[in-house]
Amino acid sequence: MNDVPSQPWSLMMRIYKEIIPNVHRELDLWREKAEHIPNEELRTQAIASINSKTFHCEGGSIYALLAMYPDRRKEIIEFIVAYQTISDYLDNLCDRSTSLDPEDFSLLHDSMRHALTPGVTLEKYYRLREEQDDGGYLHDLVLTCQKVLEKLPGFPQIHSGLIELAEHYCNLQIHKHVIHEERVPRLQRWFSENKKELPAMSWYEFSACAGSTLGIFCLVSYASNGEVDPEVVHKVKEGYFPWIQGLHIMMDYLIDQEEDKDGGDLNFCFYYESQDRMIDRLLHFFKMADRSAKDLPHSKFHTLITRGLLGIYSTDAKVKRQRDVQNVLKKLMRAGGMSAYYFYWNSWVYRKVKA
Repeated sequence: MNDVPSQPWSLMMRIYKEIIPNVHRELDLWREKAEHIPNEELRTQAIASINSKTFHCEGGSIYALLAMYPDRRKEIIEFIVAYQTISDYLDNLCDRSTSLDPEDFSLLHDSMRHALTPGVTLEKYYRLREEQDDGGYLHDLVLTCQKVLEKLPGFPQIHSGLIELAEHYCNLQIHKHVIHEERVPRLQRWFSENKKELPAMSWYEFSACAGSTLGIFCLVSYASNGEVDPEVVHKVKEGYFPWIQGLHIMMDYLIDQEEDKDGGDLNFCFYYESQDRMIDRLLHFFKMADRSAKDLPHSKFHTLITRGLLGIYSTDAKVKRQRDVQNVLKKLMRAGGMSAYYFYWNSWVYRKVKA
């Protein structure tokens, strides 16, 4: 059985003891498969997505601690690593793409939809691009996700919620990777189609909320414990989308501003009219994420997640080069309190040891 961590130190102890070793074990298996991909470009992007984005799988797999039984926790980590690896791999393929075709991006991301529906027929996801032979790599990732999901006792209750969250994620990836002139108009049009169902926010904040997989991981973890009450599914879905997921991705864009400016990449923080406005909105996202966390089962665990996001992103090496970002993070850290500082120092030490 499992006691879900409710204190910063107990959470970090479990992460170091249970999560990180299992995540790295899974990633080693996928890296080995990636190294045998026949097509050079697909092989390059698959390996790069694992080597440069390991922390995505480490962070996402924390949700496995919501699973009550040890065997289930390992299965949940297997799912999370596979699903996040699909996400990171496709992000690399679209970001550094030989194609700017939204139909190609949509077909690639059908793999993320199919990964959430056991038994669905897999497709030739590369058929609209030049590079096609991955030696079965993407199919294996999808099948691994399906294999875990079909064994979860609560899967039938969460399936529609998973698809809804995945649909938002996939749409974002399609719209933000097309030719530069079309990106913002497509994202604005997409926002206008969803605006009536959202709390007050801008098109770029909505886009950020769609760009996280945390809500999916949370639902899958709860489904490992038995049938999931529809009210719990609703609260998780509404709590993570938009607020907790929005906080997650806005923190990511916050620290990437210099890099994205140099690379000419889309960054949702660029669209705030002033730094003061950006600070106000990020603080609002944090407060709403915190409020959402308090409505969830294991509320203390989810509250720790919101503080962990502040602490972990604040220690990224990119922050040192950006004085304005440092000022924003200081205000967010103060709002997060002692738990956020605990995660900050823990993350700082972990990054030093890894380096």
